[in-house]
Amino acid sequence: MKVAENLMVDIPTLCNGDYITKARSVLRDDVFRELYVLDEKNRLAGYLDISDVLRVVDTKSNVTIEGFVREAARVAPDTPLTGVGRAIMNARTNSAAVVDEDGVFLGGVLFSELFPILISRRDICGRVKDAMSPEPVTCAPEDPIHRIYNLIIASGFIAFPVVQKREPIGIVSRRDLLRAGSIRMSVKNQADTTVDRVMTTPVITVTPDDPVATAAHLMVDHDVSILPVIDERKRIVGVIDRHDVSSCLAP
Repeated sequence: MKVAENLMVDIPTLCNGDYITKARSVLRDDVFRELYVLDEKNRLAGYLDISDVLRVVDTKSNVTIEGFVREAARVAPDTPLTGVGRAIMNARTNSAAVVDEDGVFLGGVLFSELFPILISRRDICGRVKDAMSPEPVTCAPEDPIHRIYNLIIASGFIAFPVVQKREPIGIVSRRDLLRAGSIRMSVKNQADTTVDRVMTTPVITVTPDDPVATAAHLMVDHDVSILPVIDERKRIVGVIDRHDVSSCLAP
């Protein structure tokens, strides 16, 4: 049986005294949404989320990460994968830190890597309409980037459907914004960079009556973390993400 250490990967780490600008640089250039923060003895102090990094837009800020550190999901190296998934779900994070008995950080397990294993091992119950989040926050393709920036800070959501005439046409995520070189200029100076220049297309959708299992396998097949839910007129009525799917896994 696989355990946490079998899926463990190296995740970039920071120290409490590091500047937030360093964290932003790492998150912009890497695949991770979270960074772990360690003390002087390499013990886990917590984690830093992308949405926290976006709160500081000055490229030369002297703000340190210390005030932004959150409590991390933590597991032992021999924790079964179902236990790792439970820890991630309880903390509503995108990874779990693997630590030894002294709290020393060893690595991390990414929810994106764990998710395909969990859904392959257990039955997935219910319909999308029972698990989705209705009335999602959306944006328009012509919206300026600074509006999305503000939505991310306010909501903490991973991504937003881009909607035109109530139909989803793309997804814009935190990583899309960080990868857009103009984000800081757009936020600070109200520049005219718009969502349609950074959003991900084409958009993959499901309907309320689809099985949650269908949504789960679409997420894996297309390597996405969130799916818009559309009605018979192709209008958006909700969203479903990996955490929603995981809540439908049979015991």
